[in-house]
Amino acid sequence: MTMIRPHGVYAPQGDTALLLESLARERLARGARTLDLCTGTGVLAIAAARRGARATAADIAPAAVTAARRNARLRRCRVRVLRGDLAAPVAGERFDLVTANPPYVPAPSPDAPVSGPARAWDAGHDGRLLLDRICRDAPAVLAPDGVLLLVQSSLSGVGDTLAALDAAGLRARVVASREQPFGPVMTARADWFEARGIVAPGTRTERLVVIRAVHAADARMARPHPGRRAVPAAHDGPAR
Repeated sequence: MTMIRPHGVYAPQGDTALLLESLARERLARGARTLDLCTGTGVLAIAAARRGARATAADIAPAAVTAARRNARLRRCRVRVLRGDLAAPVAGERFDLVTANPPYVPAPSPDAPVSGPARAWDAGHDGRLLLDRICRDAPAVLAPDGVLLLVQSSLSGVGDTLAALDAAGLRARVVASREQPFGPVMTARADWFEARGIVAPGTRTERLVVIRAVHAADARMARPHPGRRAVPAAHDGPAR
């Protein structure tokens, strides 16, 4: 799915494709309420809308909000696109499915950038500035038996995410993964990763994972639908 992508808006890449594949396996009833956090170009929200969901997308970057709205209109999909910090624009609302591809790359700065392209990937020394917030706040935006699909890198602590979701009262597990080479941003930081012990010396690959967490009232884990396939994402921008 080729998307309009203004400068500074994250291009759909390998992590987007992995999340799209996981979304395609979900049982998504027509009219289901979906939310895509850190939407970027809006590709995840558009994919949900194409399946009949009442799709909402949110992003803090004005350029991303504009891009997501334009991409949804071009594909004649009804997507409500809101600007704001994570789920703040939908406070008090509950969703059946939440997707998130947040910034997760460990960075030399402990703080998130306030502007520029790096805002789409930098997430503090451990890559968890946004991940920890999403894990903590997920129960407040998920309906009973609602599902969170969250993609991240192995460099930003998959075990930490699973533990944080468990602490928030969700049942979480890894449902998809892929190994891929570092993109330009991570290649440029490889020596810094090694110096901080984030990767072993010589490592130039990462494992991307999708974590599926369920806001269930009991121990039951709803199972994803096995039969659907994803629309591939365009690889037309700088990799993380």
